[in-house]
Amino acid sequence: MPTRSHTVTWESLDGPSPYAGLPGLEAMQRSIADGVQRSPMFALMGIRLVRAEEGLAVMEGEIGEQFYNGIGIAHGGYAATILDAALWNAVRTVMEAGRAHTTLDLKVNYARPLTVASGRVSCEGRVVHRGGRTAIAEARLTGEGGAKLYAHGTSTLMIL
Repeated sequence: MPTRSHTVTWESLDGPSPYAGLPGLEAMQRSIADGVQRSPMFALMGIRLVRAEEGLAVMEGEIGEQFYNGIGIAHGGYAATILDAALWNAVRTVMEAGRAHTTLDLKVNYARPLTVASGRVSCEGRVVHRGGRTAIAEARLTGEGGAKLYAHGTSTLMIL
């Protein structure tokens, strides 16, 4: 049986982010413009933040065989991870400087399997509601320019 390997490289950030203390949207837009390296998790999974606007975050990823499960499709955890990232980042766009948030729940609906043939996928997260203590967001994981839905997710996030 042939073998393959997957090497992951990332830049380690010692100390606080250079964007610490900025409002969420400004920090995200600056990091995109500066081409800041991805976190180790995103580097591992081939996920990248590509767009941020108020109430909106767009992540992109590419499915590789390294994400396959025993039945030859990407494990559902890949879709759940990119959905969670888009949902969390969408809420981050509406966070003031000095505020933080964390995921309380994540609901994922799978529409079709992800495979290498899916190519580059896009996950668009949008804030549905931003209150004083919680926020609600929804996201769609699509391919082929939005024509194919792979998964849909919702999340409630606690504002700290």
